[in-house]
Amino acid sequence: MTTKEVQAGTVSMGGGQPLVLIAGPCVIEGERETFAAAGKLKEIAHAAGIPFIFKASYDKANRTSLRSYRGPGLKAGLEILKGIKDEFSLPILSDVHRFEQIGPAAEVLDVLQIPAFLCRQTDFIIEVASAGKTVNIKKGQFLSPHDMMPVLDKALSSGNHNIIVTERGASFGYNNLVVDMRGLVIMRNMGYPVVFDATHSVQLPGGQGTASGGDRQFVAPLSRAAVAAGIDALFLEVHEHPDAALCDGPNSVPIADLPELLRQILNIDKACKG
Repeated sequence: MTTKEVQAGTVSMGGGQPLVLIAGPCVIEGERETFAAAGKLKEIAHAAGIPFIFKASYDKANRTSLRSYRGPGLKAGLEILKGIKDEFSLPILSDVHRFEQIGPAAEVLDVLQIPAFLCRQTDFIIEVASAGKTVNIKKGQFLSPHDMMPVLDKALSSGNHNIIVTERGASFGYNNLVVDMRGLVIMRNMGYPVVFDATHSVQLPGGQGTASGGDRQFVAPLSRAAVAAGIDALFLEVHEHPDAALCDGPNSVPIADLPELLRQILNIDKACKG
């Protein structure tokens, strides 16, 4: 099935358009580090021939521990993301967690992302969609794929039809997630572009007690399977040195490994889509 085509800055997603890469560090760790990551990722994506949207969070409000690093905050974080957008001419995606973040974020971001834990918050979804920007709604770990249709309806009620939905795994016992590849097909049949978040899908929520764990060895096989299932975009958290990352390091992909992964998935995408 061909989904609706959605525009995110200069990048088109769905509607038969080429596979899109959404990637970046989990959180802004510093201006220099984030600019370096954006520049390197742009080079890698350009060399691979894949459209690219840069992702980084200015505030990770849903961390496991009160002491977990959350980022520089709304004002400083958006300034950094605007600088990256201007310098590298990249579309930018980041999360919004609170009503008061929506307006300032919409002035900078090309895609407003609703975190998985907020995907059932009716008023928040409508308010985010009403900002008029492309909206990425992450499916909660506690929802079935079919449950995303009412979520989509909430966003569409605002009159905004630039909506994409993301699979990031489903809760499977304690501190574990599992991906049902059928869900990607089910959600694409709703008519809107579907993203597969490969790195959060291998996360072990709260698995380290005061922090989430992860198993990045499964990112590549899950990514290949999702692309074969027909997704419109692949979402990856990447880091120069994941084991030293301040957030989501265990499930992040080393930037050095990205070119080979992109080569594999683009070959699969080409084979499946002809």
